[in-house]
Amino acid sequence: MNSVHFLINTIFDLYLMVVILRIWLQLARADFYNPFSQFIVKATHPLVAPLRRILPSMGNLDTATVVLALVVAAAKLVVLSLLFGVTNLNPISILIGACLVVLKEVFSLLFWVLIIRAILSWVSQGHNPIEIVLHQLTEPFLAPIRRIIPPMGGLDLSVLVAIVLLQFLQMFMQDVLRYV
Repeated sequence: MNSVHFLINTIFDLYLMVVILRIWLQLARADFYNPFSQFIVKATHPLVAPLRRILPSMGNLDTATVVLALVVAAAKLVVLSLLFGVTNLNPISILIGACLVVLKEVFSLLFWVLIIRAILSWVSQGHNPIEIVLHQLTEPFLAPIRRIIPPMGGLDLSVLVAIVLLQFLQMFMQDVLRYV
């Protein structure tokens, strides 16, 4: 049963990451003509397009994509609950759980994007299309940190500080939710 749980969890989490990346790309106003961005758009468009007809955008926030992220998270919770024999599903608890799943996935995605950006900065020449998009996505988080802690001797510690802060936020969120 663990293998089925792993497979379902992984499939939903990977697609949820793609949906969250689409939201993040729009909020960061990243280059949508980049091949990586085009992959994200094409992978989410079949489900976002019908929702867009119903849900208008609110400023820079694409509400259709946010709703899709919540639907994917809720579907994950429902499928896993049914898999383990839970039959009395409360819609309110599913909605709250979906919000928490999306938040957890946002933290996880940000962590991995920062790690990948750091690794690419060591080996890439800066001409990689994925690196350009990762730079556009993470720069709003790293620029304020760089103002406080400037690069020292050519070493940029902003990614390390951001990862430590992100891990702290994840642990804090887990501690708070444990008592709710």
